[in-house]
Amino acid sequence: MMTAPDALRPLEAYPSRTSTDIRFADLDRQGHVNNAVFATFSEIGRVAFMYDPERPLAPEGRSFVIARLQIDFRAELFWPGRVKIGTGVVRMGRSSFTLAQGMFNDGRLVATAEAAIVMVDQQTRRSTPLPPQTVAILDALRLPDAPQA
Repeated sequence: MMTAPDALRPLEAYPSRTSTDIRFADLDRQGHVNNAVFATFSEIGRVAFMYDPERPLAPEGRSFVIARLQIDFRAELFWPGRVKIGTGVVRMGRSSFTLAQGMFNDGRLVATAEAAIVMVDQQTRRSTPLPPQTVAILDALRLPDAPQA
């Protein structure tokens, strides 16, 4: 379930921000960016958020899997151009967290996404609790309008 304020968040509200070029290959028959490409834009934002070498989230022997991805399309997107992707935490659980994302083109919100991410043990491939250091980092990257735990 998407959080209500997501449509109102400016790019600057997201604690993690990155961008990527729109490629000609991203277009569909209608001449706009194909809906499937928005999942790739979301992935680019998630990877920048989760694998920042300055603040590693997963300790040795643990990694992340995506359990759910929901995308709401808000405007068409065309080539050429750039997409700016903002990412922040909206919820945390025992072994998972939910990221909210905004995708922007020329200052215009073109899509929002939410992704549920689960921490797993790399040996067993089963969910495992988020360690305290990961919780602390995620809490610092919580969106300002996200409910506190």
